[in-house]
Amino acid sequence: MAQHSTHPGGASRVRRRALLGTTVLVVLVALAGMAAYLTRDGRSPSNTSAPPSSSPTAASPSASSSGPPTPRTGPRDLPAPPKTHNPIAYGKAAAAALWSYDTRAYSRAELRKALHGWLTKEAKYADTASVDKVVPSRMLWKEMAANKQFATAKVHEGHFPNAFTQALQEDPGAITQAYVYAVTVSGKQSIAWKGSPDGGAESRSTTLAVQCRPDHPCALVGVMPSVAP
Repeated sequence: MAQHSTHPGGASRVRRRALLGTTVLVVLVALAGMAAYLTRDGRSPSNTSAPPSSSPTAASPSASSSGPPTPRTGPRDLPAPPKTHNPIAYGKAAAAALWSYDTRAYSRAELRKALHGWLTKEAKYADTASVDKVVPSRMLWKEMAANKQFATAKVHEGHFPNAFTQALQEDPGAITQAYVYAVTVSGKQSIAWKGSPDGGAESRSTTLAVQCRPDHPCALVGVMPSVAP
């Protein structure tokens, strides 16, 4: 027998996720104004494909990894969004923020609040749930905090997905309602913890929806559920 949700916010969350999906489909299927935008600012998209993405997890001394973390001299500050009108630059900064955390310097609640500050103030586009999903759970954060675990990120590149640029070329102008751009970012997350300064590192990639209206600095719309090459 089918079960119906009894949570008051369930329907609204589903609608918001659906809206984000629809917005991105529009972005991927009819991305126009970007061509003019890129020409105006002298930018061009990269065609580099991105590998599959993953979300932050707790590390342990027995975990295997592919390299040392970025050297750190002390706890890092909470991530603050840059003031830019370049969607790729903003997407790269946002990805670095989403892949980084420091249980030595702040609480999980403080990190979530800081990341929410990256989101667009236009509520109908902001997908807060997709950002929260990237933050470690309360239980996981507690375990990581006990080990003084922290993660840093190094971004290798960012680009507009192929489908996005193709749709943009086919229908310039479709983007001018929401000004939402798809940006795929790849890089590396390095993790370390008490007693293991060398920690480990792994490759990461993600596709973000970024809003960049001509008269306002860029802001994050949300994190896409899959990586678009």
